[in-house]
Amino acid sequence: MRLLLARHGQSVWNQVRRFQGENDVGLSDLGRRQAAALGRAVREGYRVRAAYVSPMQRAFDTATIALAGTGIRLVPLPELRELSLGEWEGCTVEEIRAREGNPYLAWVRSPLDCPPPGGEPLPDVCARVLRAIGRIGEDHPNGDDVLVVAHGGVISVYLCHLLGISFNSLWRLRIDNGSLTVARPPRLVSVNDTAHLPGSPTTSASADMERAR
Repeated sequence: MRLLLARHGQSVWNQVRRFQGENDVGLSDLGRRQAAALGRAVREGYRVRAAYVSPMQRAFDTATIALAGTGIRLVPLPELRELSLGEWEGCTVEEIRAREGNPYLAWVRSPLDCPPPGGEPLPDVCARVLRAIGRIGEDHPNGDDVLVVAHGGVISVYLCHLLGISFNSLWRLRIDNGSLTVARPPRLVSVNDTAHLPGSPTTSASADMERAR
């Protein structure tokens, strides 16, 4: 099985750097363009046999736009939902930075050790994501190309698992809106391909900690 791991297009909260987590936020206009570009890249470069998606609106709408007209059925998996950010959800990056001790910086540096209050523990996120990937693998044992449209946190947690690195490295992995990451479990093939996106002529794998999940 070849997994095509796509992050949803920009949401209206991504646009204003507001933490969303489990909030069900829709796509921005740019996000819709990114979803369409993702769809073109997937159709031109792969032979997608199935698509599994987070049930959250920003991911489901991305998959719907990307695969419009293909006849491929979208299978929502609750385990692919974005990780909860607890008390930070609905706040902007700037608001969290301004709190005593700048907890945002501590979280960026060590998300496993310094999670948001009430946030979902990263090992729990990994466990549910692995359940989803395991189910997908059982349904596609013969090397199919399978599209998975999910979230930056979810994809980054899975990559930490594949690479065998600490979840404290989570935000050192850049997963942009509308990007494509490819894996043949347990092997990682490529990370954060954005060459297909409008205004992004190159593929980027550099770190950027200035994003609201």
